[in-house]
Amino acid sequence: MQKRKLGFDGPIVSAIALGCMGMSDGYGPADRSEATATIHAAIDAGVTLLDTGDFYGSGHNEMLVAEALKGRPRDSYQLSVKFGGLRDPAGGWGPMDGRTEAIKNYLAYSLRRLCVDHIDIYRVGGIDPLVPIEDTMEVLADCVRKGWIRHIGLSEVNPDTIRRATAVHPVVDVQMEYSLVSRGIEDRILPACRDLGIAVTAYGVLSRGLLSGSRPNGQHDFRAIAPRFQGENLAANLELVEKLRSVADNIGSTTTQLAIAWVMSQGEDIVPIIGARRRGQLSEALAAPTLKLSAADISAIESAVPRDAVRGSRYPDAFLTHLDSERHVSG
Repeated sequence: MQKRKLGFDGPIVSAIALGCMGMSDGYGPADRSEATATIHAAIDAGVTLLDTGDFYGSGHNEMLVAEALKGRPRDSYQLSVKFGGLRDPAGGWGPMDGRTEAIKNYLAYSLRRLCVDHIDIYRVGGIDPLVPIEDTMEVLADCVRKGWIRHIGLSEVNPDTIRRATAVHPVVDVQMEYSLVSRGIEDRILPACRDLGIAVTAYGVLSRGLLSGSRPNGQHDFRAIAPRFQGENLAANLELVEKLRSVADNIGSTTTQLAIAWVMSQGEDIVPIIGARRRGQLSEALAAPTLKLSAADISAIESAVPRDAVRGSRYPDAFLTHLDSERHVSG
């Protein structure tokens, strides 16, 4: 497994991370035993970075990850954990809760559920507009000093927030959606991260399965309300996938592998998070780093899927309005 470094002073991690959310939440029913086997297979293959969140399945995902990691040496894996998302018993979502007095409470529960004494990278899952990022960072910095977390990350933030946060304490990575069909971070967020020596851990590299030809799996699948998977949008987007498949066939890969390899080719400071729920999906994804894309290959990929060709936004409008990364501020 290739390695990449998160930021100037961050940890060295596997070049591909395993995103565990879908094993508990967001994409319909998942098989717990297969999810556990997938985590085992990932670690055995050299994947060190596991991404989860305390609100994924309302704690279920952290407990599943802990079960899968039982007996594994603590230095054989790294945990990236998000906090702050409010849920209700029906699985619904509330606003982000970034109150400073709540942060250590969230952390205490995550440490207990994950059965560890520290978290490698801890990040607020989204910005609470009522709490200045400076206040959040002060609390997280104190958690670093106490040894409860090793590093601080951010998620879905705009460049102004990134700069304000790093003025308080170093940030090793910013977690953002980034794929062939979600390239908005290239305009301002990715340059800001590079100016500050911050890595990007990229989620949604397959646009929630769109680029692999996946479809919504029932009413509990987030994609059932995702604009890119609706009606005419989906039909148009599947035409793009077929064009990408033609390029993949010529290279001798799958669209999944090509989409992941493209993200990896955009810089050594980018680590794709692969949301595999099954060992077969993981095995396919892990072949992506072996693809050595030439300049001609990259040109063919971007011709097949031009930057702004996708139909539909990455989230419903009601979701987008709450994302700090979607706020257009100076800086």
